[in-house]
Amino acid sequence: MLREIVLDTETTGTDAKNGDRLIEIGCVELINHVQTGKFYHQLINPQRAVSEGAFAVHGISDAMLADKPVFADVVDAFVAFCGDARLVIHNAPFDVGFLNMEFAKLGPAAPKPIPLEDVVDTLLLARRKHPGAANNLDALCNRYGVDTTRRVKHGALLDAQILAEVYVELLGGKQTSLGLSIAEPAGSVTVAALPDSGSVGPRPIRSRLTEAERLRHGSFVESLGTNAVWREYLEP
Repeated sequence: MLREIVLDTETTGTDAKNGDRLIEIGCVELINHVQTGKFYHQLINPQRAVSEGAFAVHGISDAMLADKPVFADVVDAFVAFCGDARLVIHNAPFDVGFLNMEFAKLGPAAPKPIPLEDVVDTLLLARRKHPGAANNLDALCNRYGVDTTRRVKHGALLDAQILAEVYVELLGGKQTSLGLSIAEPAGSVTVAALPDSGSVGPRPIRSRLTEAERLRHGSFVESLGTNAVWREYLEP
């Protein structure tokens, strides 16, 4: 059984090394890449003001945080929820940097820092899969058809739920391995399917390129000129 925790945070600003703090943590549990419905969500009093720039992104005000617990009071529940599961984060250095900063403020009894190399960074996955394309969370949702209509502002729990859907798509879709059964979930994408007796071969793979990406690729191909060796394998 593979247990993973998809995690997102919101903060007072962008600089963990110069005083900005965590104000929200959202986590959802995946078992074998399927959301179980279990989640962890917590607003945190950062004991400092939220910057105007950060407020414009997530809409969490100082007044909303005034009566919330400080990080030291919630860290045990957060760590217990995560357990020894692998973390999945988009742009992991940002969130891990803030979490490790908060851990460090707790002193000798603090949890061990999170090793960045142990975290699955979906931004890196996306960059490898879609080089040269926009790979922020909004762009990935558009590319994979993930519904974001409920998302007016950034929020840690909602973004973690959305990222969980994107993560599965980055791994290859709702069906991440070869399927041996005839029935498959609606909307699933199969890289290769074992043909049954009535099949004439594998079904075509649905293109996930946007029109803008297709046009950029076409321009890049034209810029290589007519003498490129690889054209011998593409042109009759």
